[in-house]
Amino acid sequence: MPPVTLDSPLEAVLGAKTAGSFSRAFGMTTVGDLLDHYPRRYARHGELTPIASLPVGEQVTIVAEVRSASSRPMRGRKGSLLEVVISDGAGTVSLTFFNQAWRQNELVPGRQGIFSGKVGQFKNQKQFAHPDYELFDDDETARQNAQARQHVPIPIYPATSTVPSWQVHKAVGVVLPTVTAVPDPLPDALREAEGLLEAATALRGIHAPQSFDEIDAARRTLRMHEAFVLQAALLQQRAQVRELAATPRPAGALLERFDAALPFALTDDQSAVGDVVAADLVGEGPMNRLVQGEVGSGKTLVALRAMLQVAQSGGQSALIAPTEVLAAQHVRSIARMLGPQLAPELMPTLLTGQLPAAERRKAALRAAAGQALIVVGTHALLSASTTFADLGLVVVDEQHRFGVEQRETLRAKGTSPHVLVLTATPIPRTVAMTVFGDLDVSTIRTLPAGRAGISSFVAPIAEKPGWFARVWDRVAEEVGQGRQAFVVCPAIDASGDEPEADTGVEPPEAPPAAEGEGPARVRWGVVQAADLLSRHPAFADITVEILHGKMPGEQKDAVMQAFARGEIDVLVATTVIEVGVDVPNASTVVVLEAERFGVSQLHQLRGRVGRGSVPGLCLLVTEAEELTPARARVEAVAATTDGFLLAEVDLELRGEGDVLGDAQSGARSSLRLLRVVADADLIVHARSEAARVLADDPGLDRHPGLAATIERRVGQQERAALARN
Repeated sequence: MPPVTLDSPLEAVLGAKTAGSFSRAFGMTTVGDLLDHYPRRYARHGELTPIASLPVGEQVTIVAEVRSASSRPMRGRKGSLLEVVISDGAGTVSLTFFNQAWRQNELVPGRQGIFSGKVGQFKNQKQFAHPDYELFDDDETARQNAQARQHVPIPIYPATSTVPSWQVHKAVGVVLPTVTAVPDPLPDALREAEGLLEAATALRGIHAPQSFDEIDAARRTLRMHEAFVLQAALLQQRAQVRELAATPRPAGALLERFDAALPFALTDDQSAVGDVVAADLVGEGPMNRLVQGEVGSGKTLVALRAMLQVAQSGGQSALIAPTEVLAAQHVRSIARMLGPQLAPELMPTLLTGQLPAAERRKAALRAAAGQALIVVGTHALLSASTTFADLGLVVVDEQHRFGVEQRETLRAKGTSPHVLVLTATPIPRTVAMTVFGDLDVSTIRTLPAGRAGISSFVAPIAEKPGWFARVWDRVAEEVGQGRQAFVVCPAIDASGDEPEADTGVEPPEAPPAAEGEGPARVRWGVVQAADLLSRHPAFADITVEILHGKMPGEQKDAVMQAFARGEIDVLVATTVIEVGVDVPNASTVVVLEAERFGVSQLHQLRGRVGRGSVPGLCLLVTEAEELTPARARVEAVAATTDGFLLAEVDLELRGEGDVLGDAQSGARSSLRLLRVVADADLIVHARSEAARVLADDPGLDRHPGLAATIERRVGQQERAALARN
């Protein structure tokens, strides 16, 4: 058998059947994939997990002791039922096995083991049906080994219903001793200066520690590996992008005419970021910049000025937006800002999948012929039939709604076009460094003058049910003063929990229910809220309409335009209004079941009001109990309107996996032990060390361990993902 390395196929070591199950459960194909699957915690022999805290419906692994086992014939059907009761000394949980009475011979009272299964409930008793388990040694052997093993940790791995933790442990036990060489990504001098372990020692320490003392040193080493490898890969990518040749796009009369006609002055931040973008556009390499700014801070104006600079030399700009509503609004606002002098020259054009066929063909022709110097659209821009004469700038609005594949498809329609990514979801510095380390990041913090601000309140109707009625009275009062309101629901129709969908772009998911929150079904959908308001006495003379992603594009646009014109008083909608929708007369937003939304999503939704001189009011209606994670999310949003502070809170409450999102697959897949909040200092330190190595050795010729680890950890798929950022 050839030597086993981290690149060896799992099948060669574990056999086809076992390797197949690991591939299906975790996507693992190599020895390295398995050894990168670290334990999530460690149990002690004799340690018993509190059964009372087991969450119903979750897949769990516990260490417990058998208390009793009994077999009986099943009622009304053939076969037997074996019921085993296990305990942690305080609570009990039952295990049920159908037609497997033979297990009674090994599941005898007093035996301890690891049990894995999905927690169910029957007659108020928690139970596992057909769980996987692995028993510790029998009593005689246990007595002989007790002293030797009492301090040896039991690794508990992330598992699935088909591959339990103990099976992962067993596979690691087979694979780990066979690996002949483990490349070390850290330079010797750095490893010694930091007091870190060699790579092979760290892997043994995390997977097969002989004492709890070994685990911390292994974790510390492997965290540094993750940070260092990821930062080195991002810095390599940044260097490669900068080596590409781009067409310089100097500013000229178009931008001068636009600036001269602006009825207001740019904010200091808009000017500063605009100057940086303008300099990027005349550089030798393509711009690759992320502009983040608060809701309503004027990012679109910065992007439009960049489009005018590109248009000066006949270059086209493509702006991709996540929803049809937002794309249509962008075209209208761009045409309005350009005015009657400039709009005909630049011909801002809308291209979406739900345009009538004739209009879509006309829009595609304008783009292909180079007539339309600004093309705004949704996924239709990615179609093979959409081409450009000279694509010079790609603008991605709300980047978290797009995957890297989609961005690359659009970028490939030009020759090294400049890329400007916009986000109103503020990104903490360490996240920007971890996920967008190959982009330059600019921030717009100041808001345009004349904004009246927003007041936010939590309406906790579980404790104060009377507040629910007051919410609707308050909305009616605002409409009575000539203002408008949004009512946001977590679903279209709560009777079927129908989620939102819009031209193939799924909205960000609400955070997963944390322990104690429970998987309660949605109570308020657009259908139910609109029905309530249709029967509410205070709304008898108030015009209410609905808006959601499954409505035809023309209908959505018509409703949004009618709302913007003031013909609709209250718009009951899903998160289709989450980003960019701009109606200065809208003063109030009510979010029903606010606990179902994430922190950044609530902040975005709140940003739909307070956009003009009218003071904004945000009412977050929730049934989440006090002191639960769900309630903490809602209260965090009500406590501040500072999106940058909320971004940090969001990370702490939800964990970076959710915040980074699937779109950043290259970065996310590398975050095994690293936590961008807790390890912020480590990430900054790793970046400076990686930069030092690459400055001295750009090709990593003298650092083969780092080159090999980047190739393996940030493999072809992840490298492609990084390239597409």
